[in-house]
Amino acid sequence: MRLRTIALRVFLTLLVAVFAYFALSPTGRYLVRAAWEEGRILAHRHPIAALVADSATAPTVRAKLRIVLAARAFAAESLGLAAKQSFTTYSRLQHDTLVLVLSGAYRDRLEPVTWWFPIVGRVPYKGFFDFAAARAAAKRLDADGFDAYLRPSPAFSTLGFFNDPLLSTSLQDDSLGLANTVIHELTHNTFYAANQAVFNESFANFAGARGSEQFFRSRGDTATARLAAQRWDDEKVLGRFWDRVYHAVDSAYRAHPESVAARIAAHDTVYARARQELVAEVGPQLRTIDTRYLDRARLDNATLLAQRIYLTDLDFFDDVYRFEDDDPRRAIAQVITIAKSRPDDPFGALRDWASTHPAPAAGSTPAPGPTPAPAKPAP
Repeated sequence: MRLRTIALRVFLTLLVAVFAYFALSPTGRYLVRAAWEEGRILAHRHPIAALVADSATAPTVRAKLRIVLAARAFAAESLGLAAKQSFTTYSRLQHDTLVLVLSGAYRDRLEPVTWWFPIVGRVPYKGFFDFAAARAAAKRLDADGFDAYLRPSPAFSTLGFFNDPLLSTSLQDDSLGLANTVIHELTHNTFYAANQAVFNESFANFAGARGSEQFFRSRGDTATARLAAQRWDDEKVLGRFWDRVYHAVDSAYRAHPESVAARIAAHDTVYARARQELVAEVGPQLRTIDTRYLDRARLDNATLLAQRIYLTDLDFFDDVYRFEDDDPRRAIAQVITIAKSRPDDPFGALRDWASTHPAPAAGSTPAPGPTPAPAKPAP
């Protein structure tokens, strides 16, 4: 009886501690709000197959939902991704933005502000369902001397822990964007390295791009497959640009190790030059991105590090793709194997692999065709 009493007291103490954490700590309250919003999303799910079969569903919506189901099936059957029950249901939201995502960075060094969450570990961004709270958090970062970057996101992944539905916010995208999103998120279902957000997102970006290209090619839609390849080429151009900016900022900081003021001044000088490069040199290379806003694009450490979350070392992923004869299924599996070989440094493992496995010359780059209409604004 005494042991039972002690065990009960320990359990009750832990229960009180957990309740106090979620009730009193900022992270706890944030997680409660996120859980509440996720619960609302899951509660409003409707089977996509039923919506497609329902004549009351708008034809444009029905066509996009068919693409989602087809892309999901392709991801599972042809790319080997863990589809589980993700994207078999649809949830309509009351607004056109799912979350606002906040990134922050120190102004005098290339170091992101990070947040810790259970399971996924430490990540360099934070999503807010409460938009007022997101803007307040961005203002606090700015007031504390950090660069802050706040932007909307139409989708997110629970890494397969829940049956992620397609959200109405994603239907704003075109068919290619939808297929890319499905494959991107199912890549997270399949592999997610703890505390490696940049690798995870850059890898999923690669998988979504090359996977959606192959998806449309398998359907005989060569025009959309070509557009997918062109959008991916633009992503790589931007990835190289942000890489150059990263190294330029890093070099400028290293030149002033003792002076915070000098490093911040160097920060401003480097980004002024980067804007000139973005407008005069990078913009003319882009074929699927609206370049009219490049002269007003936000350029600072928060933006730089946020962009690199999705655009780091994309050419190395393509090296694996070329080595695997432009087969996205084999390339995805190979990247996962490489990343698992060095969990604490998957990018290092990828670079080392690429240095010892020279890829054949690119052979599947689409022939130049008419420049498609801009798909999205430049960052």
